[in-house]
Amino acid sequence: MRAYAIGDIHGHLDLLKTAHDLIADDSAREGVAPVIHVGDLIDRGPDSRGVVDYLMQGQTAGQDWIVLKGNHDRMMELFLRDPQAQDPGLKSVLSWLHPRLGGGATLASYGVHAPSDRPLAPVHTDALAAVPRAHRDWLMARPTQYPLGDCLFVHAGIRPGAGFADQVEDDLVWIREPFLSDPREHGALIVHGHTALDAATHYGNRLNLDSGAAYGGPLSAVVIEGREAWLLTPAGRKPLLPVTPG
Repeated sequence: MRAYAIGDIHGHLDLLKTAHDLIADDSAREGVAPVIHVGDLIDRGPDSRGVVDYLMQGQTAGQDWIVLKGNHDRMMELFLRDPQAQDPGLKSVLSWLHPRLGGGATLASYGVHAPSDRPLAPVHTDALAAVPRAHRDWLMARPTQYPLGDCLFVHAGIRPGAGFADQVEDDLVWIREPFLSDPREHGALIVHGHTALDAATHYGNRLNLDSGAAYGGPLSAVVIEGREAWLLTPAGRKPLLPVTPG
């Protein structure tokens, strides 16, 4: 099994296109394979709308692209359905439009002015008018896990000890502990994002692809063969050797 995977994008269309260019270079030598995006397509970055458009258009054109749902993608879709709704993964003092979450930047990419001191009702009304229904439906329909070969691709991780069929969406898009510190074999290499690091890191039982694009870091693209992985760089493949958590 060979697959490509891309970490948390967070509205950075330029980085996403560069990641796809790296994949295209590698697949020109090795052959085409599915490309899995592990979610958090939107928020914080400058062009969330462009990211959604790009991914939707690629799928429509027949690209073998799998796009998973992240917690930020779910928060946007939930806000559009009900601006008073609270995602169970969020602290009660936070909302999607809180500056820490980046929903305002996403709405700005759709032309909606959403400062923190603007009343919620008109922001929601403007958002419903500005965000195409096709974008809303597509975000809502994103899968939360994708098994392929020796891997299971998710956004945040899994609940250790629960079978893959028994995982719940709240964990798949939000979990950190006890997943991150669990050294056990999970029955597949869990390929995920959600928890930002300085660089994509292979832990043996899981592979974290979130290298902090939301905070000025790079967007990681990797190729996976079996359970081995390589970071894609302009100079070619760089092995991602398993490390011990610590």
